[in-house]
Amino acid sequence: MLEVDRLSVKYGEIQALREVSFKVAPGRIVAVIGANGAGKSTLMMTLAGLLAPAAGRILYEGRPLPARAYEVVGKGISLVPERRRLYANLTVRENLLMGAYLRRDKDGIQADMEKMYGLFPILAQRLNQYAGTLSGGEQQMAAIARGLMSRPKLLLLDEPSLGLAPLMVESVFNTIREIRRQGTTILLAEQNAFQALEMADDAVVLETGSVILAGPGRELIADPLVRKAYLGIRH
Repeated sequence: MLEVDRLSVKYGEIQALREVSFKVAPGRIVAVIGANGAGKSTLMMTLAGLLAPAAGRILYEGRPLPARAYEVVGKGISLVPERRRLYANLTVRENLLMGAYLRRDKDGIQADMEKMYGLFPILAQRLNQYAGTLSGGEQQMAAIARGLMSRPKLLLLDEPSLGLAPLMVESVFNTIREIRRQGTTILLAEQNAFQALEMADDAVVLETGSVILAGPGRELIADPLVRKAYLGIRH
């Protein structure tokens, strides 16, 4: 579904990503793990069309990824950004409708709104509440729901567990599993390395903008380097 081939991204003279390569197969969860500053968010924003590559290529379903963010959404890729970035002064309902901005099928949009209430029951109780007044966990649910409203084939999740209480983290990860079960492919950038690797079919480890390891998620959990550097396990 997605092929990232020797992708490099710069912020001025700063090299944020350096010749990053990996693939995402349809129907799978692929995790990208790494410390702060490793380049995870830069990668996600580049895939979403928000940053321009300095070199390399991105192929989506065998074709070059469009350059503009709205075109990327139109092709079936949706980003749930780090720190949610909801429209704080809009209601939950209005935020979800913003996710369907490019769609014109009113009946389908309404059906998907109902689907979101099934996936995130608390949102049905918060429909007319301003997004800025939600708890962190509720905001994350609303952000994921907004991302799903474009009916993506590939959902990009950037740090979905950031700032959440442990019980809410578990709930969010269970929801991610359910989204995949319903047919959406997921690329997940996440600092919570253990839970990300435990859930992922495949995984990529980024360090200072470069891929240093890649493989099945369960195998990387057992890798000595990953255990020491990202899981806090010394043996």
